[in-house]
Amino acid sequence: MLNGCSEYSDQASSSNKPTTPAVPDNVPSQPTPNAQLAQGQSVQVPYILWGGDMATFYGNGGLATTVGSVMDQQGLVVELVPGDNFEDQLAAYRSGASPFLRGTFRMIGLAADEFAGDPNLMPMVFMQMTWSAGDHLVGRAEIRTMDDLRGKTIAIQRDGPHIGMLDDVLRTARLSWSDVTVVWADNITGPNSPPELFRSNPAIDAAFAITPDMIGLTGGLESNGSGAEGTVKDARVVVSTSELSRSIADVYAVRPDYWRDHSDIVKKFTAAYLQSVEEVIELKHAYEASGSDDYMALLQMSQNIWGADVIPTLEEDAHGLLSDCTFVGHPGNVAFFTDPDNQHGFADFDARSQQLAVDQGYATTASPLTVSAIPWNDSSITAKLNKTDVQAGDRFNAEAVLDEIENMDADGVLDSRTLLSFTISFQPNQTEFDARQYESEYRRVFELADRFGNAAVIIRGHSDTTLVLRDAVRAGLESGKLRRSGTPGNYTYYLDGRPIDLEDPRQMAEMIQNSDAFTDRGEFTPRKTMAAALNLSRERADAVRASLLQYANQNGLSVDQSQVQSQGVGIREPLVARPRNQDEAAHNMRVEFRLVRVSAEAMTASDFDF
Repeated sequence: MLNGCSEYSDQASSSNKPTTPAVPDNVPSQPTPNAQLAQGQSVQVPYILWGGDMATFYGNGGLATTVGSVMDQQGLVVELVPGDNFEDQLAAYRSGASPFLRGTFRMIGLAADEFAGDPNLMPMVFMQMTWSAGDHLVGRAEIRTMDDLRGKTIAIQRDGPHIGMLDDVLRTARLSWSDVTVVWADNITGPNSPPELFRSNPAIDAAFAITPDMIGLTGGLESNGSGAEGTVKDARVVVSTSELSRSIADVYAVRPDYWRDHSDIVKKFTAAYLQSVEEVIELKHAYEASGSDDYMALLQMSQNIWGADVIPTLEEDAHGLLSDCTFVGHPGNVAFFTDPDNQHGFADFDARSQQLAVDQGYATTASPLTVSAIPWNDSSITAKLNKTDVQAGDRFNAEAVLDEIENMDADGVLDSRTLLSFTISFQPNQTEFDARQYESEYRRVFELADRFGNAAVIIRGHSDTTLVLRDAVRAGLESGKLRRSGTPGNYTYYLDGRPIDLEDPRQMAEMIQNSDAFTDRGEFTPRKTMAAALNLSRERADAVRASLLQYANQNGLSVDQSQVQSQGVGIREPLVARPRNQDEAAHNMRVEFRLVRVSAEAMTASDFDF
């Protein structure tokens, strides 16, 4: 399946310029005349290899505006031109051949220094199209979470779209670029690409890959490479934009001088694109429900434009490419450009882009992008839209998330689905949590939840094992079914003639629950003590969640409450399985925050992400 990040998912040449897919002869290359638009008012707009651009194809009726299309109904004449070679895009933009730039936010941001000091050229970002869900960081077996990237060697395409994603990953793990060694590759796929370097060089610990290459390395998003059929033994996805869903934003930008003279055209283009997005989403729903000839026609048009060598199949590759992007629609643009509290809005992306540009030597000083004054709630934008008042609802089914986490835990795969974890400690018998004490950790949770829009944050309460083990040993010995040999401090315990390991908390929990050797014996009640430890861990997790959400409310922080869930773990995962003193026991008394990859089935379906 051909998925992955938009503008660089085709084969790049040895000169580090992505190859532009050839335009087939049967695709018109000139716009049709439109009497509604004055001579000279046609506009050239670049497109790239990404599902979000399929809505542009649909709205325009092809590379040239067709009569009756959405663009035509807005009175536009649009000529769509290939833009996968970003250097060529910049040249056309600079010369005025095209007033538009089409790329990811940070690709445009990293190029902003070229236009510093020229108010007619500094790009004005005027619309967000999508978020990417098809880019991945693949690592070897020893990289279990993002925390394990410190000291590792990572392959990444030079000047490519994954630079911003790596920056987000390092920030998430509270690492810097100096904490990793970067190996630069010329291309994003094919020869001298990160996936090929990862495959051929064991010294490279991790590499960025678009979806087809990720599958080739690992076998799939939830798989580990077997070493067969070209996969790399034990390679796995460390993090993906399928959960780091607000990392790669695809946008349009325009020259300020063109906006000044032709803002009406930019507004009409914006309105037409947003209308096209709504219609394409409806066609996609119809196709997935019972089939749609109109949707198949869009897939066919897209294959004609990009070429069958790039999009070999319609229902797998073209549909997969569209499915690998998440549209933001009108509500997403309102949130991106106008909500001052949006942690993944224009201001945040611009600040991160400019800091990255300076830190990595793309610019000597920060060159902020500007934003155009699209009147998002004016009828000129909304007249033909049906989804302008969509409210951000719960993105997760809380019950499904917790059931999934419990099943992962029971099946032993929770660790492999964990992206990041960190803990806070508490005192014995502590049941209340003051946000002032944990403000730094709470802030980190909010940032994680925002950037990783498709991952769940699980607040997991843990209990110490000391009392449970004490009661289990005393009750077992009194029952006569638990035997021991050795000397104090060096005992070996036997149940039914087989040795048991007091330092295996899961085994002990299972035996306490199921063996009649551990029924209550007077004051020693291992099952009740273990149940009390579980309940206390759950109460602590619930208390931390309540404190966290109260802090968000008091400080005007936006958080999707369905994304943050609490879980009691009890004694199953102690840091010190068999504490010998109070200090060791204190290590077990903790609340853990885990960022976890969950399935699509645990989430609430939504047309837009904002």
